Amino acid sequence: MTGAGILIVEILGAKMLSPFLGTSHFVWTAQIAVTLVALSLGYYTGGWLVDKSPKLGHLYYAILAAAAYLAATVPMVKPICLKLIKLPLAWATLLSSIFLFLVPLALLAMTGPFLIRLLTKSVKNVGSNVGRLSAISTLGSVLGTMLIGYLLIPHLPNSVIMLMTAGFLIALSTIYFVFWNKGQGMNVIILTLGLSIIMGYSGIRGYFGNTMNYGGLKWDVLSRANSNYGELLVLEYRRGSFVERRYLNDQLVQNTYDPLTKKSRSLFTGALRWLAHAYTPKTEKVLCIGMGVGVVPMQFAADGIKTDVVEINDAVVPMAEEYFFFDSTKVNLSIGDGRQFLAQSKETYDAIILDAFLGDSSPSHLMTREAFSEMKAHLTEKGVLVINSFGESNPERQFFSASLDKTLRKVFGDNKVTVHASGYGNVFFVATKGMKLQIQHSPEPDAESAKMFKELKTEEESFLLWDKWYQSAGGEGPFFSEHQDVQKEMALMWKGRRTFNSQQGRLLTDNYNPVEFYDARNRENNRRGLVDLLNPNNG
Repeated sequence: MTGAGILIVEILGAKMLSPFLGTSHFVWTAQIAVTLVALSLGYYTGGWLVDKSPKLGHLYYAILAAAAYLAATVPMVKPICLKLIKLPLAWATLLSSIFLFLVPLALLAMTGPFLIRLLTKSVKNVGSNVGRLSAISTLGSVLGTMLIGYLLIPHLPNSVIMLMTAGFLIALSTIYFVFWNKGQGMNVIILTLGLSIIMGYSGIRGYFGNTMNYGGLKWDVLSRANSNYGELLVLEYRRGSFVERRYLNDQLVQNTYDPLTKKSRSLFTGALRWLAHAYTPKTEKVLCIGMGVGVVPMQFAADGIKTDVVEINDAVVPMAEEYFFFDSTKVNLSIGDGRQFLAQSKETYDAIILDAFLGDSSPSHLMTREAFSEMKAHLTEKGVLVINSFGESNPERQFFSASLDKTLRKVFGDNKVTVHASGYGNVFFVATKGMKLQIQHSPEPDAESAKMFKELKTEEESFLLWDKWYQSAGGEGPFFSEHQDVQKEMALMWKGRRTFNSQQGRLLTDNYNPVEFYDARNRENNRRGLVDLLNPNNG
């Protein structure tokens, strides 16, 4: 039982940290390291304690203490993580894991040496006792791993699972004290249960509320669900005729949406759509790797383009259909990993849109030389790959963008890659399988328009003229078709080109991809911005 509890807490602990500290390898490294240290401390302490006083009741008191501490992690996790995120990400994850999970894991780890000592009557039985109890504990750990991974996390909130684990440990101790210890220790059980209920209630009362303080404003919570890939939230804010919905994954905004106009207020949706159109001679078939809430795939489908979509998180689909007008019948939707989909597919596409994110980062296995080679193989003769990413262009913090640029040029060629950015966070890479990357839909159709372009002073005006020409030629303009809140950003994105110093990055491969380590500073800043949004006093 305690073996199962240890593995549940180890895995669940990382899930509890992820909304505030992310899902990078730092979180898992910290959680695994703390678990191993806790096991060492528990084994040592359990052996010392049972030699001093071989009373089985002491073990169950330790289990009760672990239960109370685990219940306390529910209200403690948010303030501790938000406080420690001011430190470098590696230290923040390690210290958070120590404060929250070291003690209860160590208390549960006392079980093994405690029982071995009590069951050993002679030296000749030591080996069999150690082997038997170690095997039982390991099988319990396997059960706990399967239970948390395949049953509990997909269907229950993290906080509820942790409280259930604490309740289970309390019930285990209660059975011992009632049936084997003649009711002694019941006062401690009642105290532990009371404390657990109080701490549990204080930790989950906000989870089931209908409102949430976010960015200093009170938002309505339309949907909240746990998933294998983080906590999913849909928030809505209304003020008069203004309405905005936000989709959050592990507390980070993934899309902002206007349900009245059915248009996204996020730059990346329009950028991905129109960059694909601008660089592709004729767009008839598109693959979207990552659907988000389905805005980009629905835009392509509305353009009359055959659209395939692969999304790894099936929990997103019903949320997108209910709150963001996604219609899965208008696209060919597959649930699974992008690379796995490509490996099994023989289709080719005029454009592949790579827009896959887990909270604040892109899955690293989709950003390697091998992954891009696979995508290139699935492009038509003049097809393009369009990538949405977060990155920085200043020399001190451009590792990810410079590495992405270097890797794409290795796969596609130096004159076949370009980078667009508005300067507001998103960086868009475009690469072609054709002879040369070039704009297929020129914004200067005649000499008169070309003269007008030269006289215009701002990027917004230039883009606006292109948009007007595009519409007059019978198309839907890439400027006016997007939400008015992002029209200027669209203009800046189109004219804003970026170049990167290849010496600042490295070739990313399946075998060596250290992006999470070198890009930690960017992710720290994302998470620190989250602190302000979750602080009700900050607008």
